[in-house]
Amino acid sequence: MPLTHFDVGSHTETIGAVAVGALLATVGGVAANQLEAYFRRRDRERTAALLLGETLSGLRVLLQGAERARHIGEPYGPFTLRLLHAARRELDIYDRNRESLLDLRNAALRVDVHVVMVSIAMPLDGMIDSIVNPGGGDNETRDQAFFFILENVAKIKPLVDRLGRIARHRFDDFDRIPRATAAAPSPVPSSSPGE
Repeated sequence: MPLTHFDVGSHTETIGAVAVGALLATVGGVAANQLEAYFRRRDRERTAALLLGETLSGLRVLLQGAERARHIGEPYGPFTLRLLHAARRELDIYDRNRESLLDLRNAALRVDVHVVMVSIAMPLDGMIDSIVNPGGGDNETRDQAFFFILENVAKIKPLVDRLGRIARHRFDDFDRIPRATAAAPSPVPSSSPGE
């Protein structure tokens, strides 16, 4: 039986259109996947920056409050200790979510955040232990640790500003927390003459 000649000529346009369509669908699919991955990465980075910015801001407020509490009554009394424990809980939030650092594309920012957190955590843990355990240390040693913590607390605001640019969020509300002052009580408003 003779083999019949396969007629390609009449179907060339159809085959060409199918090939071009398949190529365009493949390119479109790859581009859509890349675009989706980009937006997903960007969303994860913004979420990580928001979480870390909130944690750092809360930590800063608590440690500044502990600094003010040290100057009222017993320097390392119960109120100061509660503020230090609250700051430790903020550090625990960071520890539980530390992998979110990897979502930040800026390697220098990742390192800066981690170094500040570790530089605060180590002396803070030592201070809490020395306050909780009698004979664990004296106030002079605690003061030295606290001054080291405060040096690192001063580094938090610039880090939060950098994280805020990534998260497209301003953490200024933490700066509006009222500061305790030893002001005299406000006067009682006097009644108007007609009352």
